[in-house]
Amino acid sequence: MSEWYDKYMSIYGKSYREIPDEVYDEIKANLARKQSTDPLISIVVIAYNEEKRLSACLWSLSDLAAHYPMEIIGVNNNSKDRTEDIYIRIGLPYYNEMRQSPGFARQCGLEHAKGKYYFCIDADTFYPPKYIDLMMNELSKPNVSCVSSFWSFFPDDKHFSFSLFLFELVRDAFLYIQHFKRPELCVRGMVFAFKIDFARKVSIRTDIRRGEDGSLALSLKPYGKIAFLYNRQARPVTGYGTIGSQSLWQSFIQHVKIQGKGISRIFFKKDHYEDSVDNLVKSKL
Repeated sequence: MSEWYDKYMSIYGKSYREIPDEVYDEIKANLARKQSTDPLISIVVIAYNEEKRLSACLWSLSDLAAHYPMEIIGVNNNSKDRTEDIYIRIGLPYYNEMRQSPGFARQCGLEHAKGKYYFCIDADTFYPPKYIDLMMNELSKPNVSCVSSFWSFFPDDKHFSFSLFLFELVRDAFLYIQHFKRPELCVRGMVFAFKIDFARKVSIRTDIRRGEDGSLALSLKPYGKIAFLYNRQARPVTGYGTIGSQSLWQSFIQHVKIQGKGISRIFFKKDHYEDSVDNLVKSKL
């Protein structure tokens, strides 16, 4: 059965030189047509060593069917491969952020964004055509500060469609229950958008290795609620960065063990978190 992202999969995992020029030319032309000199939305693609995935992500963004003026910009986060060459080849405006972490990369994007709304984009993810419009239906509401969506994994030789369906069914049910009291714990950077004025008041944390997305969502709660989108037409598809080399079953068991510790926490609101030592970025003196 064909999927909306099949054509992006045709270049996913290929190096810079393996991708045909006609594909680069198509992406470049489509992205250029979407760039506005007075954007309402800033779509920020962060990438660290994403040579084999970035082009497929940008191809999906070039097919967005959004009805808002937008800019699409990139951040090259100290990559050692040909990630930067892809930005150059496609002609996408981008910035180099040498301090390495998703927090620094997203903050770099925030500093250069010209729009009113900021959409976080991860370079290993495909975004469906209606993603922006459906997210904006929630984000543009006056009582909302930020919005997040659910996401799916694409099937491959190690992860089959039915197994993925069951895995995501259980995961989504847990996230749905959790979001009532602890919505910030459900936020993932690849499916996260927020109002820029509010984010600039609190900034994005750069002193932690992971969790900058949920931490920002928590900081934005005083300015409006964290909204969630359950529409499958707004569900991006990604690879297995959060699962790694594990099987779905191994990942499921690991998540059950982690979430099972102090499970009652999801039923109580919280406005502050204590950082674990292993998640802090050590400053270089």
